[in-house]
Amino acid sequence: MHKSAYLAALLYAFIIGFSFLFVKLALAAAGPLDLLAHRFTVAFCAALIPLLCGWVKIGIRAKDVLLILPLALFYPMMFFGFQAFGLVYTSSSEAGIIQASIPILTMLLASYFLKERFSRRQFFFTVLSAAGVAFIFLMKSAGVSSTNVKGAVLILLSALSSAGYSVLARKMTKRFSSLELTYVITAAGFVFFNGIAVFGHMADGTLTDFFVPFRHPAFLLAILYLGVLSSFATSFLSNYALSKIEAAKISLFNHLATLVTILAGVVLLRETLAWYHIVGSIVIIAGIIGATRKENRPQLKKRKIG
Repeated sequence: MHKSAYLAALLYAFIIGFSFLFVKLALAAAGPLDLLAHRFTVAFCAALIPLLCGWVKIGIRAKDVLLILPLALFYPMMFFGFQAFGLVYTSSSEAGIIQASIPILTMLLASYFLKERFSRRQFFFTVLSAAGVAFIFLMKSAGVSSTNVKGAVLILLSALSSAGYSVLARKMTKRFSSLELTYVITAAGFVFFNGIAVFGHMADGTLTDFFVPFRHPAFLLAILYLGVLSSFATSFLSNYALSKIEAAKISLFNHLATLVTILAGVVLLRETLAWYHIVGSIVIIAGIIGATRKENRPQLKKRKIG
């Protein structure tokens, strides 16, 4: 059992879980696209420090960058892009329900492209974990209203992008180190989101407003967390975990991040802890434990899902 990989996945889940609090802080001073641009600028700068100081060394060549770029296309470009515009047309609750399908989508893609095999038990517990997340969001919104089809499609494409990233990263870690992958996708995110944000401000004649959010201390704190930990560090942690463990198992830890977000809201923002939070949390944890638990019977036949 890869204890270090599971530890990395746990740390990843906790960092992502708290990131939503900092996103709320940052959005009070900047728009979504500007936030993404500044987030990856800080992440890129954080990545450069150990490289320039000689603490880490990576042997990336130009042709290697071209090979890794499709990974960056899935995440962060497509994932955040589809998510940001999808939320314009649908509610966060509806988006949360749709994105709960990421581990299931990852399992199906990994089965087809990576030939990873999963038992019926693992598939059942993966679906169970997703059901726990969907239950919380459904109860929180007191029933989902009629979903805008455009928004649902965009959020589903965001979920597919995340699943595609997990599968492709799992394959890429066979050829490149976790650190090399992290540096390339961080740099790609920096160029992509800054390019979009700056172009938008230039078109509107508001380029000087691009740096206004940095006047707010709360924004500085939030953007440091989101850039250094929630972007750069989590990219490395997830790439490392994916180099050791199946893609579908790692994607389940996104559900654990949902629990961390709920608990953080209760403890730090004084939000109400309802009964459905507790029930959904138990279901999510049961699903994660059941799906990641090692098979007791090695001779048990496994079926390919998909």
